[in-house]
Amino acid sequence: MPAETAPPAPSADAAPRMDAAQLAEAFALFSRASEELSTAYNALQGQVSQLTERLSVLMGALPAGVVVLDQLGRILQVNRAAEELLGAALEGRTWSEVARSLAATETPGEATLGAEPGARRVSLTDAALESGEGRIVLLHDITDTHRMRLQAERHERLAAMGEMVAGLAHQLRTPLAAALLYTGNLRQPELAPADRARVADRAIERLRYLERLIRDMLLFARGDSLGRERFGICELVAELVHTLDPLARARQIEFSSDCGCGELALMGDRKALGGAITNLLENAIQACDAGGRVALTAVQDGESVVFRVSDSGRGIDPAQQARLFEPFFTTRAEGTGLGLAIARGVARGHGGEITVESAPGAGSTFVLVLPLAGPEQGDTQQAGKEAT
Repeated sequence: MPAETAPPAPSADAAPRMDAAQLAEAFALFSRASEELSTAYNALQGQVSQLTERLSVLMGALPAGVVVLDQLGRILQVNRAAEELLGAALEGRTWSEVARSLAATETPGEATLGAEPGARRVSLTDAALESGEGRIVLLHDITDTHRMRLQAERHERLAAMGEMVAGLAHQLRTPLAAALLYTGNLRQPELAPADRARVADRAIERLRYLERLIRDMLLFARGDSLGRERFGICELVAELVHTLDPLARARQIEFSSDCGCGELALMGDRKALGGAITNLLENAIQACDAGGRVALTAVQDGESVVFRVSDSGRGIDPAQQARLFEPFFTTRAEGTGLGLAIARGVARGHGGEITVESAPGAGSTFVLVLPLAGPEQGDTQQAGKEAT
């Protein structure tokens, strides 16, 4: 009879068997955890439903239009304001199709709902969702804001025009009254020939002043330059020196110039720019007494050329510096008050600017900065001339 074998010893890795009581306890724990998870899930569903309802109410109450797009640009959701702006039944359509009703305006980020006059105007903001699964487009109705902005700009222009007209009337009245007085004296039969010639000269002088004032006013009203040609900077400096040197010598002023621009060129209205710098030089010469110094320099600074007109004159009070470029502001009895305003207008018309550096008793320096002409500008200009 074979010997009986003993049952194998339990492995150390084998899990201990659970009795019925332990199984019942584990099942009860699982049931409680499942109930708690189900309760939490139901509460979360309630919170999500509440948040969704609040979001719907919030979107409906927003004055701005909200359009939610998916990754393909299809409209997933819109609010009431968006439907009022773009029309109903937007969901499911592509944004590119809906955006065809928007006409671009001169202002980036703004469009009109149609091209007809009086169409509503909206501003557009497009941003990607943080999840990366779509975009959101915001539309703000700015029709009333745009209308008020246009009215404010119109009022500002009217105010500026009224101020300018008032200043022009004041400037015209005095020389016109003097010219009328002188010409009235010419009617006196007892006036000696020498006196008659003197009165006539003064009347002509006042009329010429009026002509210069009106000419400067027209230049100022034009604002920017009209001509466009390519010309060398050093050539312009040499031309200015040739024009202003006799005036400086007549007033016993030391006049020097230096142009370090070589073959560099400008593109613009040569006559207007020359007139602007001439005005700066004439002011500098008149600001100096006999023995004073005036200097004109031109140097390259990156993609710009910098003209400097310096004098050793009386200098300018800080309070006057703030008004130097205002129309009709002048410190000279015979000045029209438009020279510097015209010079700044010419500079800005060429993409540049004029500034002043001065202190009482230490002279003044006017700095004119203008962009240099690129090589392609000259080629284009020359081709246009040849084609004409």
